[in-house]
Amino acid sequence: MSKPALDAATLAKWRQDIVFSDNVLGDDYTFHSTWGIFSPESLDEGSLLLLDHVEFKPTDNCLDVGCGYGILGMVCAKKAPQGTSVLVDKDFVAVDYARKNCDHNKLHNTEVMLSNGFSAVGNRKFDIILSNLPAKVSKEQHYLYLYDAFEHLEVGGRFYVVTINGLRDFISRTFKEVFGNYSKLKQGKTYTVAMAEKQ
Repeated sequence: MSKPALDAATLAKWRQDIVFSDNVLGDDYTFHSTWGIFSPESLDEGSLLLLDHVEFKPTDNCLDVGCGYGILGMVCAKKAPQGTSVLVDKDFVAVDYARKNCDHNKLHNTEVMLSNGFSAVGNRKFDIILSNLPAKVSKEQHYLYLYDAFEHLEVGGRFYVVTINGLRDFISRTFKEVFGNYSKLKQGKTYTVAMAEKQ
């Protein structure tokens, strides 16, 4: 019988939380994550690029769709302390870690929920909705996100997304189709940040 390639200590270490700290928009955060969640060892470049281009008011109510372990919604909660930031994800492991991270960082103006897209949000409306849109989902899924975002925004509310550059033209076209407007805020080497407003 051959011996396993990895020893028990290595496997035990991999089962422990990954913990790291970072400064985002001038505020310090500590994050807990685990293998299997998107970008578990460091904040992803797309989310950081997106956050650089969001305009917050202290009273904004925000929704982070597909929150992962919580970076976008946590920054919303910090930058809009008089509003409520709702974080949703369809992955129960991500939801557990997002809830843990909000607690560890003492962000008490947050709600974290398991949700298939917007399904758990009910009829609530928001001033800001943001998402790091996944590249490997169907166009039907992207359309649902856009139409649901439109329905869940207050008039004057804004939907911010970051996507890989390969989706840039699709996002431009569908934002105009659903919202009637589209603003490209930043195009980097890999990612594009875009915004639409409910008018």
